[in-house]
Amino acid sequence: MSNLVRKFEAYSEWRNGVTAALGRYRKWTGQSQLADIASEQRIARLLSKLADDKLSIAFVAEFSRGKSELINAIFFADYGQRILPSAAGRTTMCPTELLYDETFPPSIRLLPIETRAEIHSTSDFKTQSQAWTVLPLDISSSDGMLEAFRQVSLTKRVPVEEAIRYGLFDADNRDDGMTVDADGCVEISRWRHAIVNFPHPLLKQGLIIIDTPGLNAIGTEPELTLNLIPNAHAVLFVLAADTGVTKSDIEVWRNHIGSGPGRMVVLNKIDSMWDELRSPEEVEAQIERQIASVTRTLELPDKQVFPVSAQKGLVGKINRDPQLLARSRLPELEDALSNALIPAKKDIIRAQLMADIESMTAAHLTVLSSRTRNVAEQLMELKSLRGKNRKVIEHMMQRIDVEKMEFDESLLKLQGTRAVFTRLSMEVFTSLGMEILKEDISNARDAMQRSNFSIGLRQAVRVFFDRTRQHLALSGQKTEEIAEMMTVMYRKFSTEHGLAVSMPMPFSLQKYRNEIALIEAVYHKQFGVAAIMTTPQVVLMQKFFDSIVSRVKHSFLQANRDVEAWLKVIMAPLEAQIREHKSQLKRRLQSMQRIHLATDSLEEKIQAIDILQSQLQADKDTMLQLQQELMAALAVETAPLLNTA
Repeated sequence: MSNLVRKFEAYSEWRNGVTAALGRYRKWTGQSQLADIASEQRIARLLSKLADDKLSIAFVAEFSRGKSELINAIFFADYGQRILPSAAGRTTMCPTELLYDETFPPSIRLLPIETRAEIHSTSDFKTQSQAWTVLPLDISSSDGMLEAFRQVSLTKRVPVEEAIRYGLFDADNRDDGMTVDADGCVEISRWRHAIVNFPHPLLKQGLIIIDTPGLNAIGTEPELTLNLIPNAHAVLFVLAADTGVTKSDIEVWRNHIGSGPGRMVVLNKIDSMWDELRSPEEVEAQIERQIASVTRTLELPDKQVFPVSAQKGLVGKINRDPQLLARSRLPELEDALSNALIPAKKDIIRAQLMADIESMTAAHLTVLSSRTRNVAEQLMELKSLRGKNRKVIEHMMQRIDVEKMEFDESLLKLQGTRAVFTRLSMEVFTSLGMEILKEDISNARDAMQRSNFSIGLRQAVRVFFDRTRQHLALSGQKTEEIAEMMTVMYRKFSTEHGLAVSMPMPFSLQKYRNEIALIEAVYHKQFGVAAIMTTPQVVLMQKFFDSIVSRVKHSFLQANRDVEAWLKVIMAPLEAQIREHKSQLKRRLQSMQRIHLATDSLEEKIQAIDILQSQLQADKDTMLQLQQELMAALAVETAPLLNTA
C-alpha cells in the first residue's frame, strides 16, 4: 500500500473521528436543553461539510504521455491489471471523473457530444439525469470493467458543419483542416463528459480522479478550463521524458495550470532512457538534464518536477517487484503528492470547522455560565431571607418586578431592531437573489446574439461581470450594516442587563467576490488577446459563457445559503441569553411568591437550589470535556496512523 493511499485513509479516519465527536456533542446539547434551531443548523452544516468533503486530483497531458497509465499505477494496481484503457494513441477522448456516490449503482454515465449544441454547461446537465446514457459497471469482473471504461475512447465522424456548431472545428486552423476526410467529415469524441461511479475504497472516502483528454480539449471544453482544473486540489501535468516540454505544453501550463500549491509536473516514461549501453550514472545525468530543461522552461522549482515510469511502476506493483518499483520512482511522486495535498486540504477544512465549533461551544458555555450565575444569585438572595419578615420579602418581589419591567422595555426596543433586521435581510437577497442574476444572464445572452462582432460579444460579457460584482458589493454592504446593528444591540443588553454575550459572528462575501474575479480572469486568458474572432471562436466563446453562467450561479447559490445560515445564527446567542434571563426572572419571582405565602418552604427552596447548582456545575464540566474531545479530534495528525498500516 502506497504512502498516498495510507495517508488518505488516515485523513478519512480523522474526518470520522471529528464526526463522532460532533455527534456526541449534539446528543448532549439536546439532553441538557441547550439545543435550539440555530445550533442544530450549525451542527448539521458541520456534519454535512465533513460528509461532503472531497479531494480531487486532475491529470492533464497531451495524448500518449501515459496519463491513464499513471492513474492505473497510483490508484488501481491492486486490481492486478489496468482498469483505465492505456495504449498507444488517444485513449481518453472526453473529460472523465472517477468518483463514488452511494445514491447511484456502479455505472458509467455518459453525456452525448450533441449536448454541446445546447446552451447548458456540463455542470448544468449533471442535474438532468435524462440527458445521460447510463451503462452498468460490473465490478466483479476486471475484464468487464475494462471493456466499460473503453467507452471514453469512442469517437464518431460528423460533417464539418456539425463539428463547427459544437465548437470543435476551426476552418482557419490548418491542423484542423488536415483532419477532414474525403466525405467532408471529421472525427470527434462520441461523448462530451463521463462520470464513473466506482466503489473503490479511496473513491468511497471522497477522492475524485479527473482524467482529461489531450491538451486541445483544454481550450475547447469550458468545463475543464472553468471548473474541473481550477477547482482541483492537485493537478498533475504529465510530460514525456523523451520529448520534454512542447509549445502546446507551455501554453496550457501558463494559461490554465501554473505553478502553485498542489501543482506538479510529472516527467513520465523515463524507462525510455534506460539504456544497457549507458552506465546508470549516464542515465541519471540524462534524466537530470531533462528535469533542468523542464524547470527552466516552465519557471518552477526542481522539487515540483517528478521523473517516473508509470508503466514500470504499475508492473512493479502488480508483480510485487520492489526493485522495479523503486527504479520507476513512482513512490517518490506518491509521497510528494500525499505530503503536499492531504495536509493542506486537512488544514483548510480544520480551520473552517474550528471557527464554527469555537463559536458554537462559546455560545453554549455562555448560556451555562449565565444559568450558573443566576442560580448563585438566587441562592444568595434566598439565604439572605433567613430570619427576615414578610415586608423584606415583599420588597424583594417588587425589585424583581421592576427588573422584569425594565427587561420587557428592552425587548420592545428589540422588536424595532428585528423589523430593521428583517428589512435589511430582504435587501441582501434582493441584490443577491437568483432572479436578478437570471435577468442579467438573459440580457447578456440577448446582447451576444445581437452581435457577431468581437467587441459586442466582449462588451456583453464585461457588462455581465460588472453587474455580478455590483450585486455582491451591494449585498456585502447590507451584511455589514446588519452586523454593525447587531453589535450595538448585543452591547446594549450586555451593559443594561448584565447578559454575558459574545459579539455576533462576523461575515463577509469576499470569498465569492474572489471566485468571480478568478472566473473572469480565466475568461480573459481565453478570449482577451485576439482582436477578431473567427466563427468557431465565437461559438466557443458562447460555450464558455454557458459555463461561466453555471459557475456564477453556483457561487451565488452558495452565497445565498451562507448568508441565510448567518442571518439565522447571528441573533442566536442573544436570543438564547434573553430566553434564559426571562426564565430566571420568572423563576425568582415564583420562588419569592411561594416563600411569601409559606415561609417554612425557604429551607426546602435553598436545598433545591443547592442541588440545581451542583447539577449545573456537572453540566459545565461535561460540556468542557466534550469541547476538549472535539478539539482533540480536530487536532489529530495523520502521521502516527501511517505506522500502523
